[in-house]
Amino acid sequence: MRTLHLYITRQVLASLALCVAVLTFVLLLGNALREMIALLVSRQATLGGLADAFALLLPFVLAFALPMGLLTATLLVFGRLSADQELTAARASGISLVALIAPVLALSLAFSALCAWVNLDLAPRCRVQYRELLFRLGKSDPTAFLVENSFLTDLPGYVVYIGKKRGDMLENVLLNRIEGGELVQRTRAVRGRVTYDDARNQYLFRLFDAQIALRTREPGATTNAPPVFGEWETPAAGELSIAVDFQKLVAAASKPSISNMTFRQLGDELRTQRAAGVETSPILVQMHRQVAFSFACVGFTLVGIPLGIRAHRRETSVGVALALILVLVYFSFLILGQSLETKPELFPHLILWVPNFLFQGIGIWLLWRANRGG
Repeated sequence: MRTLHLYITRQVLASLALCVAVLTFVLLLGNALREMIALLVSRQATLGGLADAFALLLPFVLAFALPMGLLTATLLVFGRLSADQELTAARASGISLVALIAPVLALSLAFSALCAWVNLDLAPRCRVQYRELLFRLGKSDPTAFLVENSFLTDLPGYVVYIGKKRGDMLENVLLNRIEGGELVQRTRAVRGRVTYDDARNQYLFRLFDAQIALRTREPGATTNAPPVFGEWETPAAGELSIAVDFQKLVAAASKPSISNMTFRQLGDELRTQRAAGVETSPILVQMHRQVAFSFACVGFTLVGIPLGIRAHRRETSVGVALALILVLVYFSFLILGQSLETKPELFPHLILWVPNFLFQGIGIWLLWRANRGG
């Protein structure tokens, strides 16, 4: 029995390693390729920085690759064992299917514990560090803050619009300065560029072919009184340099979003928001998602073993196709739960547990039938 257990365990681990390697590679490219290529093209990231970014994304990707890899591995291994009549030979020797798969079930529990640590703590921390790394790499290009054909309203005292971005050059720039709740300066420039002044630790808008419309304060206004502005004036401009405070954006970028918080941070945030009387359903959904997804390895293994046996196929394509269908079913519930996170009356955090109960229940029933020879 021990020899048989070691044989099956080695087969599953070998297939798992290959599946996880392929899935990790694909998921890493899907998550980081666009951002990294942009930084490489602009010569802001070195190969060392690229390697650091991929290393920080690895735990985040592994949390998805490991359950999917385990599902594919069980489908492939037990499909081949069934097709080669090895399971039939083992059962003819008086070994039950449950006893035969015991080490694989133990592996699924161990990998679920690993996924729990990754989902609840490691992956969120690495994801935050990854965003910080991208910010540091992109700091030499301040236009990373600016989005084409969009208004930026988070800058203190300014509302900025950028028509187009051509590398580090901006086109059709509108810079509106707000003071006392009123628009006091309109600056339009055909071209512009944002630079970072290390000596003064500030960003500068350098505008070319600029035109200004300016409102000056009315004389005689007291210090504490609201400012009173006069008529619009249009002084000559041409080329301008305007200092803009980007620190608010930097602070916002440094605070992790709910999706990038660890389980402990989410618990602290939940208590803080509840004390403030704020709706906490999105936080609750994220906490349940982290915990529920950690049990995916168990559900995938329980379903993968009997489905692999019933498939009776050696072909890899059949196992991969079955794995993709099951993964789509599982993640459809996660996507549904997260899409309803702002509707607490529908209990979206409980929807996240449905695929676990569904897969585990169906898997146990199929194993029971397969063990009886049904």
